[in-house]
Amino acid sequence: MAKKQKSPRRAKHVIAKTIRVDKSRYEIPVEQLRWHCTPHDLGINSMDQVQPSKEIIGQDRALRALRVGLEMLRYGYNVFVTGSAGTGRTTTIKRLLHEYEQQTAVLTDKCYVHNFHDPDSPLMITLPAGQGVSFRKDMGTLVSELLKGVPALFESRRYQEQRKSLLEHFQSRQRSVLKDFEKRVKDKGFEVVQVQSGPSMRPEIAPVIDGSPTSVEQLQVKVDAGEMQQSELNNLLAIQAGMEGQMDLVMREMRNIERRAKKSLDELTHKIVVPFVEELLDDLKSKYTTERATQYLNDVKKDVLENVQRFNPREEQPQTSLLGIQMHKDDDSFLEYQVNVIVDNSEEKGPPVIIETNPRYKNLFGTIERMIDRNGIWRTDFTHIKAGSLVNADGGYLVINAVDALTEPGVWPTLKRVLRNSQIEIQPLETSIFGSSSALKPEPIDLNVKVVMIGDAYVYHVLYEMDDDFKKIFKIRADFENEMPNDQKSLTSYVSFIKRLCDEEKLRSFELSGVTEFIEYGVRLAGDQKKLSTRFSMLADIIREADYWAKKEEAAQITGIHIRKAIDERIERVKMVEEKIQEMILDGSIMIDTEGAVVGQVNGLSVLDVHDYAFGKPSRITVKTAMGRAGIINIEREADMSGPSHNKGVLILGGYLRHKYAQDKPLVLSASIAFEQSYSGVDGDSASSTEVYAILSSLSGVPIRQDLAVTGSVNQNGEVQVIGGVNLKIEGFFDVCKARGLTGTQGVIMPHGNLNDLMLRHDIVDAVREKKFHIYGVRTIDEGIALLTGKPAGEIHKLVNAQLTKFMKRHKKLGG
Repeated sequence: MAKKQKSPRRAKHVIAKTIRVDKSRYEIPVEQLRWHCTPHDLGINSMDQVQPSKEIIGQDRALRALRVGLEMLRYGYNVFVTGSAGTGRTTTIKRLLHEYEQQTAVLTDKCYVHNFHDPDSPLMITLPAGQGVSFRKDMGTLVSELLKGVPALFESRRYQEQRKSLLEHFQSRQRSVLKDFEKRVKDKGFEVVQVQSGPSMRPEIAPVIDGSPTSVEQLQVKVDAGEMQQSELNNLLAIQAGMEGQMDLVMREMRNIERRAKKSLDELTHKIVVPFVEELLDDLKSKYTTERATQYLNDVKKDVLENVQRFNPREEQPQTSLLGIQMHKDDDSFLEYQVNVIVDNSEEKGPPVIIETNPRYKNLFGTIERMIDRNGIWRTDFTHIKAGSLVNADGGYLVINAVDALTEPGVWPTLKRVLRNSQIEIQPLETSIFGSSSALKPEPIDLNVKVVMIGDAYVYHVLYEMDDDFKKIFKIRADFENEMPNDQKSLTSYVSFIKRLCDEEKLRSFELSGVTEFIEYGVRLAGDQKKLSTRFSMLADIIREADYWAKKEEAAQITGIHIRKAIDERIERVKMVEEKIQEMILDGSIMIDTEGAVVGQVNGLSVLDVHDYAFGKPSRITVKTAMGRAGIINIEREADMSGPSHNKGVLILGGYLRHKYAQDKPLVLSASIAFEQSYSGVDGDSASSTEVYAILSSLSGVPIRQDLAVTGSVNQNGEVQVIGGVNLKIEGFFDVCKARGLTGTQGVIMPHGNLNDLMLRHDIVDAVREKKFHIYGVRTIDEGIALLTGKPAGEIHKLVNAQLTKFMKRHKKLGG
């Protein structure tokens, strides 16, 4: 008689027995799978009734913070704006600052001028707005007037006569002194002669012998020839030495006469020129009345009078080299009297608003440019000082991007120093970074500017924790929301946004079906039926693309079909990776079952993010259990492919098992958990409930339905908790099932707490309505295991407990 064989407890695929669990209690009604917007919710019959609004939508908290920061006239109240890209941070700031731009403000022009006391330290002169350019022109006119007026004064009859009289007077005195000295020299038998000494002539006293001047060398020849006695020569030399001493006194007197003549001429020049110069400068002083301007004009007057001959080029002598070659003289540009206007607010009415899109060091802080002269030498002066955005924004607002400012060399340390001291010193980049010295050290400029820096939460927190200065100079944080409440006010704002964008960009008008579909997409982006997305950059792109598709169809208005088309095409452009994975699942390269039942195997759900696109995909999770003391073995962790959140989920799973089954006995269990065919790492705890189901199935021997996929995290009490990306996960499994053919039993088990997050695609809602697909919401592990096995949870727990007891007894029997 043949022995009856027992069927294996862990067959690969087991046909599910008649389900004894009421699935309907967990199935989510189709009307809860997607929030629907109706024309009635909008309170309008057509878009013609809508008025476009330019109000900032959904950012009340950020707006309050911005206003506080911009209106607080205290130290350190600059603003750091955080929020996700596309939430309208830059647009909001532009609109808000446009309001402040309309206000009146007391603005100034900023000019650098020559420092007559320290030429390497140019002076800063601040003038009322509009006077900077005028001051520059007036100083240029001053130089022109001096160049015309001073030569005219010197050529006047009165000046020439007085000058001639003075010169004749002093020349007469010189002639008298020379004549008297020459008479004395002649009486002693000597004569004053001119001797060549290099390129010039010098006077010398020579004795007269035989009616002609004779040099000492010639006299010495006579002595040597016996024609003159040595004593006679010595006597002549003694007299010559005495006369040369007297000649030195005469020459000194001649120089004194020359100095007195020059002094008298200078006094004459001063007497003639001063009234003319004072008249010119008094006009400027009456026009530019600031203390700094007055001080500078006084220095100009002093310098002009000290160098008045510069304005009379006819009297200037050409320079000559030592070789006697006439040297070229550079044209006198009168640099000392030029004005470098670095900030001109003549056209501004309200406070300046500057949005610096390229915050390089030079663009933000200015620089001192250099030039090569005709000799090939680098030179610079105060006229090459250039202002940056910070100086131009003085009295107003400057907006910059945080990442740009932090990555540009030298920008962040210098910006901190400027905001900390409310003062900027313009220097080239190499001076600030490498510590090299600059030829010029311009006078620092006092600043009163509000800086608005746009970044994200990560950058903000890094700076707040790592940089002590940051919290002192950026005291206001304006945090932009990703979402806003889905209420009547928000719906009205959405409709106004559509109207404004269509009007501004000349797009087609919206039909109400297009409006409702667009609003539903806003809910989808928010990921919560009670919220609307504030990512208006992306929302605006959907409107523009819908207008494109409406144009392609030659439609007069944008309808819901065009909105769906824009969304679908947007996804189609970037879903290549998703399609490749889908192909691998369908051809069996990635093993996913969508029918039958298997022990210790569950379809988990995950989200893959490829930067510009995220999508859901199913993953096979398997568990193998055995007697042992290893506990829960996380294979991903052992292979260094598990993230911290996933590791925590596995540890919590162990806590649940100990709480459930190890109250009256030790837990003698080794259970290995694996994400099959996972090669890129796993993180997140959304699969922890899935792993529990697989362990319970492996221990109980009861197979799990493969036509269901599961997502949800678990706590130690066995409660299923909410997870992220629920819509993408459901859609990922649905797409696999649809490609293989919907059977009417397939579906997804999700946390009941994610009910408000559901905003599924229209095709999934239609499939659920037609009973071709099912969405179940569970609150506990017990509810989930009952759906997956078709058996009451109590029965499963009983089988699990029996198996763990068997493991414990066998382990004890083996000496454990």
